[in-house]
Amino acid sequence: MNEPRLMNERRPLRDIIPQDDLVLLTCSEMAAADSAAIAAGTPGTELMEAAGAAVAGTVVERYRRQPVVVLCGPGNNGGDGFVVARRLHAAGWPVRLALLGSLAALKGDAARAAHLWKRPVESISAHLLDGRPLVIDALFGAGLTRPVEGAAADILARVEALGLPVVAVDVPTGLHGDTGAVLGRSIKAALTVTFFRPKPGHFSVEGRRLCGEIRVADIGIPEAVLGGIRPKLWKNDPRLWATLLRRDDVDDHKYKRGHLTVLGGASSTGAARLAALAGRRIGAGLVSIAAPRSALAVYQGAEPGNLVVESDGDEAFAQLLADERRNAVLIGPGSGRNERTRQAALAALKADRATVLDADAVTVFADRPSALFDAVSGPVLMTPHAGEFARLFPDLVAMPSKVERARAAARRSGATILLKGPDTVVAAPDGRAIINVHASPALATAGSGDVLAGIAGGLMAQGMAPLAAGAAGAWIHGEAAYRFGRAGMIAEDLIDCLPEALGAAMN
Repeated sequence: MNEPRLMNERRPLRDIIPQDDLVLLTCSEMAAADSAAIAAGTPGTELMEAAGAAVAGTVVERYRRQPVVVLCGPGNNGGDGFVVARRLHAAGWPVRLALLGSLAALKGDAARAAHLWKRPVESISAHLLDGRPLVIDALFGAGLTRPVEGAAADILARVEALGLPVVAVDVPTGLHGDTGAVLGRSIKAALTVTFFRPKPGHFSVEGRRLCGEIRVADIGIPEAVLGGIRPKLWKNDPRLWATLLRRDDVDDHKYKRGHLTVLGGASSTGAARLAALAGRRIGAGLVSIAAPRSALAVYQGAEPGNLVVESDGDEAFAQLLADERRNAVLIGPGSGRNERTRQAALAALKADRATVLDADAVTVFADRPSALFDAVSGPVLMTPHAGEFARLFPDLVAMPSKVERARAAARRSGATILLKGPDTVVAAPDGRAIINVHASPALATAGSGDVLAGIAGGLMAQGMAPLAAGAAGAWIHGEAAYRFGRAGMIAEDLIDCLPEALGAAMN
């Protein structure tokens, strides 16, 4: 009787399901949303009033009544600050307002908001902080284009030195909304109130350090404006991909759940074993380790559920892929930076298998990246950390935005790029991208990346497209770490926590 066969992935792969409430907007896209709302009949003054009212309402909700200093800048962020000050004063809070620049220089909606403030407008100075007030940072918003310096930098430094509580309007001053980079000087907020949709910078490494709690306020921009903007960036969440995870099916069998083949190395054998275990835990029907003859006994004497096949020499891996049931491949964890790894990667790409390239499989092409990129045609996910990314895409490292670095790499290579870190970005060649911040610092341990690669490979074996598998893998990987806790976690613990993490994603 013939065994069931899982055909090579020519059928449609299961891709992410975009969710409007998880959208992240760049500064230009947010400006387009504002313009669309105004064109649809909502005046800019109403949007500014709603923004300021949202910040003031959040302050009243979060803090007891106390002295407040509102620091206003020369643009629309400062205009929001004038509204915040007026609203808090009307609610009975003692408020002082200071402006960077002159009233006469304010324009448009900001000038109109300032006109409605009937109390003193002070200059920026350290004396504002006497009495240790709550500080509302409305100096500069997400679209800042130059470093914060002078009086603005001085007052931020003084606020930080005094350890005063800060509520930021849109972003903490100095944090760029697109890149997440700090321009000159910034400040750590306890709370950041932004509007309509968050921005990529909120979830960068610096954004996570500086923004504190992030509140997203509805200011009256219609949801329908997203249709015109067509955003391609989301914050990672199970709602993007949870329905794509395989559920119990009465006629399931192991080949329906896919067969992941992991290239095992001759020396660092633990990496492939971790990846293989993760692939099995995440639901792949079978996982094989293709091992060199010199290490065959090591793999065979390890975990009994990992299938082990001999694959020695530079061409042997291609012979394994003659079996179409091996529908997914993972190459890189512990495989070595050698010709065997290079040829195995090229064989997987030539066979059009769902392929995950990690670690050594990325670095081995550093001398001639085009050899790798030219071979990419099917579903491919690369999972480099920052160092590996720099070796393969050295000219992209200088780009200030991690999202744009990953997108540019995906366009160039034709593969989906999972650029690891506390703000992992998963970017597809068509420009869609997802930021994952569901990650514990405990993941900074040897073998953690091998587990992530195995999770992604196991999901692709089950039919998930690279973008969905990368996003799901990153979130589940982080959830497993949270489930274990921070104290004493090692990579092996992640695998034990995967069933609970997977269950959390499905529920």
